[in-house]
Amino acid sequence: MGLSSIYFQFLLLLFFVINPIFALPNRPCSLPTANSFSFCNASLPIPYRARSLISLLTLPEKISQLSDSAAAVPRLGLPAYEWWSESLHGVSSNGPGVRFNGSVSAATGFPQVILSAAAFNRTLWRALAHAIAVEARAMYNLGQAGLTFWAPNINIFRDPRWGRGQETPGEDPMVVASYAVEYVKGFQGEYDHHYAGDGGGGGPMMLSACCKHYTAYDLEKWGNFTRYTFNALVTEQDLEDSYQPPFRSCIEEGHASCLMCSYNQVNGVPMCARQDLLKKARDEWGFQGYVTSDCDAVAIIYENQTYSNSPEDSIADVLKAGMDINCGTYLLRHTESAVEQGKVQEEDIDRALFNLFSVQLRLGLFDGDRGNQWFTQLGSSNVCTKEHRELALEAGRQGIVLLKNKEGFLPLKKSKIRSLAIIGPAANDTSILGGDYTGVPCDPISFLNGVQAYVPKTLFATGCVDVPCNSTDGFDEAINIAREADVVVVVAGLNLTEETEDHDRVSLLLPGKQMDLINRITAVNKKPLVLVLMGGGPIDVSFAKQNPWIASILWIGYPGEVGGRVVAEVIFGDFNPGGKLPVTWYPESFTSVPMNDMNMRADLSRGYPGRTYRFYQGEVVYPFGYGLSYSNYSYSILSAPERISLSESSVENHISRKPTYKIRDGLDHVNIKEISSCEALRFSIYISVVNHGSRDGSHIVLLFARSSTSTIGSPQKQLIGFQRVHTTAGEATKAEIFVDPCKHMTAANDQGQTMLSLGTHVLMLGDLEIELFVGA
Repeated sequence: MGLSSIYFQFLLLLFFVINPIFALPNRPCSLPTANSFSFCNASLPIPYRARSLISLLTLPEKISQLSDSAAAVPRLGLPAYEWWSESLHGVSSNGPGVRFNGSVSAATGFPQVILSAAAFNRTLWRALAHAIAVEARAMYNLGQAGLTFWAPNINIFRDPRWGRGQETPGEDPMVVASYAVEYVKGFQGEYDHHYAGDGGGGGPMMLSACCKHYTAYDLEKWGNFTRYTFNALVTEQDLEDSYQPPFRSCIEEGHASCLMCSYNQVNGVPMCARQDLLKKARDEWGFQGYVTSDCDAVAIIYENQTYSNSPEDSIADVLKAGMDINCGTYLLRHTESAVEQGKVQEEDIDRALFNLFSVQLRLGLFDGDRGNQWFTQLGSSNVCTKEHRELALEAGRQGIVLLKNKEGFLPLKKSKIRSLAIIGPAANDTSILGGDYTGVPCDPISFLNGVQAYVPKTLFATGCVDVPCNSTDGFDEAINIAREADVVVVVAGLNLTEETEDHDRVSLLLPGKQMDLINRITAVNKKPLVLVLMGGGPIDVSFAKQNPWIASILWIGYPGEVGGRVVAEVIFGDFNPGGKLPVTWYPESFTSVPMNDMNMRADLSRGYPGRTYRFYQGEVVYPFGYGLSYSNYSYSILSAPERISLSESSVENHISRKPTYKIRDGLDHVNIKEISSCEALRFSIYISVVNHGSRDGSHIVLLFARSSTSTIGSPQKQLIGFQRVHTTAGEATKAEIFVDPCKHMTAANDQGQTMLSLGTHVLMLGDLEIELFVGA
């Protein structure tokens, strides 16, 4: 920024400081002079208003808007604005946009995403997002948050060691995509319509959600690799059918208003400079919103990755690629010199500002008092509500996964339990309940408090000094209280010392000496033990599966502020668990697989086993989709098509008359771009779900498919539909699963083209298999 510009802005700032009567309002377009500005006229189209505002700004003022901490423009009555707020599983204290220092001092702490994903419940996911949005918008109305939130995290959980896998909905692209759609729709609250004409702009929103981290980002720090310099080498095949589907759905179906480009390079080019992939989002997927960098992701292009030759080259690379705003100060410091050197044109900046201001206008930021809607009236009474706490409870209940239950040991009968021992450093630590990207919870309940409500005589010992458990200090006390109690519950697993942002795991085993503690207790006590596992990432608990004294195993992820109550309800049978694992649980031997290898498909010729249930060829501790219940279930098919035909559809000219694409081994496939109406191929399967138990239960139906004409690189099987249904003990419940063959029964070829196999597909529902023929 030139000296004259700095001096001019200094004079403006000084003017407003020494003239309090002219102090800037908290909202744009609130001054009496606002009526003279077209951008304040809410009756005008959003694109027109955005361009009008841009036309009034000087170049230094334009540049000052290209940071997450956008500067005030006093002469236009524009206050400063902070773009960076977080809301992954509740309003979070990460980022400068949220402050718990006013009339709202806490917000509901919902379960971490990986646990909510285990519920496999779209309705629940949208309800969670809406509740988070209500609290976030209330905090904005009170001046304690922004309107633009950088969630959800929709990278697939590719490697079990990834420290941020807990933030994601798991490893399956379809599940992650479905979660993304529900989160964005629930959070933004938009009405699925778009402004037409003059450049579009999108419809009104309650808040703005951001799909991150685009794309192929799932490594923090492993070996010599860090997320800041990692070059993700991704095949076109894997990019198309594994890494990109969640982002495509987030934009095409969810209508997300923000996309965050990630730190890493993809095939040698920094993601924030990947014009082809950013352009795809707008031109092919219909993205109408702004692109933000991850924080300091522009600075590292020159300073760490040495991809560019100068800071100015980095600025030119990202702006011309389609990035709009930089989380950080790099654009503030180097954009003016990039313009002076002719590497960036002012129209590049105007393009970015149009996207930024359009989103703010859609949010009603420039509407003053004329934008009153129901959500503008939200306040502190809408945060930490009874309804939101009950929703947090329900999410925890539906997500908890029962991994082992020998001889029906659980649920415990409260009347027969005189004393209970609960052991583990996490058992009485409420700070561990949320996982990462957590705010200040309203009223957290520890596991100790939870079980005390059922068994007043509850004994407690940490067993380990802390979760890393690097010594045996505390073992003796834990063993002693275990001897005294009728039942022992051990809370083990992970916390943020083991997995978090900028920190990946190196082992899949329980940390430190946790396994030793558990084995010592069972060896001495000789009583059935309940093992409760915390953490987002998979854990190799093969020893616990095999130990006959470990009667039951529960995985609870990070259950949020009411986690203590949820776990107690499940243990004592007030809720019948029905969650299923959204990730594969691998054995410890998987840690020999290089984390930096981004290939999804197995290559046994080099000893590479592949990744996720779709491609992994190896032993597992627990498979994707695994989960027990206190009830047993069976299925029967009520109605399902035996054949779908591309040429005999009710839609005329259903498939174009181009030749069917032939892959190398001669089997028939068709490129979905050749199908003129994928909609006409969609169908529903109706299923009878019988609950054979004595308890009502909420059950997840997972429908998988595999192609009998599969080729090298095709998934072994893939999820094509899921539904959660409430069942009554001893009765049948009807479930419907809707299938979109073009989206869910396809796979990419090695050129990155999405192909639908012709011939027989086997649909799998538990142990039940039926055939579906796809004809040309």
